[in-house]
Amino acid sequence: MIRYLLNKIGYALLTLFGVITVIFVLFTILPGDPARMMLDQNENSEQLAIVKKKYGFDKPISTQYLYYLNDLSPISFHSSNQEDYTFLSEGKYNAFELVKLGNTTTVLKTPYLRESFQKSGKKVTDVIGNTLPNTFILAIFAIIIAIVIGVFLGIISALYKDTLLDRIIALISTLGMSIPSFFSAILFAWLFGFVLHNYTGLNMTGSLYEVDDFGEGSTIQWKNIILPSIVLGIRPLGVVIQLMRNSLLETFGQDYIRTAKAKGLNSYQIIKNHALKNSLNPVVTAISGWFASMLAGAVFVEYIFGWNGLGKEIVEALNNLDLPVIMGSVIVIATTFVVINILVDMVYAYLDPKIRLS
Repeated sequence: MIRYLLNKIGYALLTLFGVITVIFVLFTILPGDPARMMLDQNENSEQLAIVKKKYGFDKPISTQYLYYLNDLSPISFHSSNQEDYTFLSEGKYNAFELVKLGNTTTVLKTPYLRESFQKSGKKVTDVIGNTLPNTFILAIFAIIIAIVIGVFLGIISALYKDTLLDRIIALISTLGMSIPSFFSAILFAWLFGFVLHNYTGLNMTGSLYEVDDFGEGSTIQWKNIILPSIVLGIRPLGVVIQLMRNSLLETFGQDYIRTAKAKGLNSYQIIKNHALKNSLNPVVTAISGWFASMLAGAVFVEYIFGWNGLGKEIVEALNNLDLPVIMGSVIVIATTFVVINILVDMVYAYLDPKIRLS
């Protein structure tokens, strides 16, 4: 098992390396000067030279790429010369010194995602750290909705196969998978947040934390998560319904299920004690992929509902060409994909004894 996990971690690191390389190349070949983006309309030749030297923009692309890898790596190498980009500055790096040889110091540090172009030099890690928890909370609520309702409707659909109820549930799941998130977000915000506001008490827009009318503090508004989490959970809900139905029907055809029926067990006992656990593997696969993709798919939903999460931050960064924030956000999302895939493999081993034995 340990060897298997080490192999998965090795493949994960290679995947992240590929993602980082592609991101760097794509955003490096974009037209425009990053130094001018940072200075906006206030630049002059001296300021441009200072900024380019400070951020390594005056170096060849290959050198900038090595600088970027060095910034992201937990184990990195830094110069003792204050004029070098890799100088171990406390303002840039949160590091623990490991080895010092001559003018080069090897340190253990948290990944440095650099500074925002548009937020007065604020670290990208701080920008993401302030918004990512809100997106995680939204994604968790959405996936819970998809799992609970999707598994329940999938079981009902399998028990009443080829009946009117089965067809109605299939129609619901098909609509859920077909409607784009941005369209359903606008529809739900208008219908439940505006037209039916007097009955629902829900707002068209709003985030998890809201500042009071006197500006003296922020309070949690749990009602603001209802509409965006439902909208974000609609598409995975449709997938879970169909996967649960098909997987359960396939499990019903197994010999041990027929044996359980011959023993006189009712449908509830068969599903609870025998069929459900063995039918969850496809659902776990879908949920893992959807949960990770929600971090990226929440972009439109968060922006429409005014939810202060990573998705909304990415939209604002794209509008302002804040490249470090965009690059850092993509890397965080890719890392989340990789970590979730590893965790899912461990869940597989728990759900299916055959996988655990192999």
